[in-house]
Amino acid sequence: MNAQQLSKRLAKVGEFVPNQARLADIGSDHAYLPVRLMLANKISYAVCGEVVKGPYESAVHQVTLQGLADKITVRLADGLFAIEPSDNIDTITICGMGGTLIKQILLEGKEQITGEELLVLQPNVGEATLRKYLVANGYTIIAEEI
Repeated sequence: MNAQQLSKRLAKVGEFVPNQARLADIGSDHAYLPVRLMLANKISYAVCGEVVKGPYESAVHQVTLQGLADKITVRLADGLFAIEPSDNIDTITICGMGGTLIKQILLEGKEQITGEELLVLQPNVGEATLRKYLVANGYTIIAEEI
């Protein structure tokens, strides 16, 4: 997997991202998803958030390597704290982690977002916990693929 060829899992996540979205990819790792979407002209702007220094540096490298530093911002931050109001984010992806951790990220960072953003979530385990949290907090699941 790389920025040119996503895994089937990340490619499916990318299909749920609307055209010309302003994307925040939380837990971005190597930034493969936002880089691929930007190279395909599917998104207009992205923030890659990473809490661990090694993956953060990998994301910076990938964005720089692809010449996208003017369109993709990489931030070392915990969860949704990677998002700033001036980013005007309308879509958030949180993928490749457990449902309990995704719930925690949404809960701890709820002041960072408006609640109107489209969430594209891909829990590896613990999806029931995440579903309960989403329903209890006014979110509606509008599409799903297993």
